[in-house]
Amino acid sequence: MNFFTELREGLLISWSAIRANKLRSVLTTLGIVIGIVTVTLMGTAIEGLNRSFMNSISSIGADVLYVDRYGWFLQSHQDWDKAMKNPRIALADADELEKQMQLALAVAPVAQDETPVKYKKHGASSAPVIGTTEQYQVTSGLTLAQGRFLSAAECDGGRPVCVIGSDLATNLYPGGNLIGETISANRHDFQVVGVLEKQGGFAESGGADNEIIVPIGQFTRAFWFSPDYDIQVKVRSLDDLDDAKEELRADLRRFRHLAPDEPDNFAINQQDQYLEMFHKVAGTIEAIGLFITGLSLFVGGIGIMNIMFVSVAERTREIGVRKAIGAKRRTILLQFLIEAACICLIGGVIALLIAWPATLLLRQAMPAVLSPMIVIMALLVSAVTGVLSGFFPAWRAARMNPVDALRNE
Repeated sequence: MNFFTELREGLLISWSAIRANKLRSVLTTLGIVIGIVTVTLMGTAIEGLNRSFMNSISSIGADVLYVDRYGWFLQSHQDWDKAMKNPRIALADADELEKQMQLALAVAPVAQDETPVKYKKHGASSAPVIGTTEQYQVTSGLTLAQGRFLSAAECDGGRPVCVIGSDLATNLYPGGNLIGETISANRHDFQVVGVLEKQGGFAESGGADNEIIVPIGQFTRAFWFSPDYDIQVKVRSLDDLDDAKEELRADLRRFRHLAPDEPDNFAINQQDQYLEMFHKVAGTIEAIGLFITGLSLFVGGIGIMNIMFVSVAERTREIGVRKAIGAKRRTILLQFLIEAACICLIGGVIALLIAWPATLLLRQAMPAVLSPMIVIMALLVSAVTGVLSGFFPAWRAARMNPVDALRNE
């Protein structure tokens, strides 16, 4: 008897055994169902958060450098105190970088604040406001759904115009077109010249989808006279990123008259810092989630093992008969392993049927994605749990002495 014949026979015998003990099979499967549902929902939540974060972080741009007064992720209170002693980033720094840098495609000074925004009867009590130049569209990778972005002439002249996020536009004028309309921000009037495309993801909570972008001159007049700037520098090529970072550092040190032995009094940040921090946090969440869901599967696996021991004990005489007529140890081992794996796979399929609508409900509160990979992994985990749980009972059955088994009543 070849392996495939043994496999087919094992499947038929396993299915007959499962059908013969329906209630026991259902109760045994229940533990696996709970475990796989937990694993699947944890996987969908983590996958959704990963995708949402990567979509949002992509707007920062891997080829963009950010000059700030301090680093994005300071490690201690002492680092924070030291960074706060650094002089503020000045608008003149951005002007000099724009003139001097050879590896920069665009340089945009950025000042930020919060402001109330109103249009007729609709408004937002607090929206992010960005003061910048026309090059901000390049450094931030923004695309427009309607209208246009700020022009160089408008930024140089400080005209009262603005570009707004998609969610803010919807909130201010539901179902309408705000292009050419005048909105009020911090009791100053601005003409809307463009509406950004919706970004979604983590931006939905208050980022580009809700912000208002104005010329830097208007920002200092209407919102904050002496803001703390940061500077975005988009590199000409991703291959030149390291060289551009060194050029940027050298230019800033020269502008700021730093001696060779003096440390930088500024910070250059980039996307990989966010990615590194996110992967650390996500790794911790995944480890905790896998531990919790692993406990559920462990409990379910113990249930499968107990039932398989009971099944072996009940079918001792059957095992003796099969071995007496020539069944090999491998055949008996395979039969009970297949039975355990089938019980777990049935539980896995039922769990996925529960997890799919549960994922749709989960999406109402957070990003969640039931990807094909998660489905495959859930079924694979089910099968592996069955094989591991059923191995010792199957091994015991395979090693039975046929004479002793036949004597069993």
